[in-house]
Amino acid sequence: MSFQLHPRLEQDCIVIGRFELCRLLMMNDSQYPWFILVPERAGLQEIYQLNKTERELLTEESSYLAETLANLYQADKMNIAAIGNLVPQLHIHHIVRYQTDKAWPAPVWGKFAAEPYTEQQIADTLARVKDQLKM
Repeated sequence: MSFQLHPRLEQDCIVIGRFELCRLLMMNDSQYPWFILVPERAGLQEIYQLNKTERELLTEESSYLAETLANLYQADKMNIAAIGNLVPQLHIHHIVRYQTDKAWPAPVWGKFAAEPYTEQQIADTLARVKDQLKM
């Protein structure tokens, strides 16, 4: 079995690029800077299913992404979670939060309908994020 991105992630996200282990996506919701790491391994649902080396690599990629986003966006808080109740494929959300965002202090899931980025916002955000991540 080869890796395939879950259809819901494909539908809801914009592909940014790849790290060594993970594909990097951006949630198409302009209300929050919201990024997702998806380990490119077939059939994964849980972090413990990765081997030790891959778990360490996932931690490094996640930490690098979180630190870069926190600095780039001047985050009040980084929300990082692997929930997977609707999308069973292992994926880790990295959401930049502000005390002034419309969902604060609650989680962003299911609070408000997504507000998709414009084509120009997508281009600007991808260029900025890729530059900061050195992708």
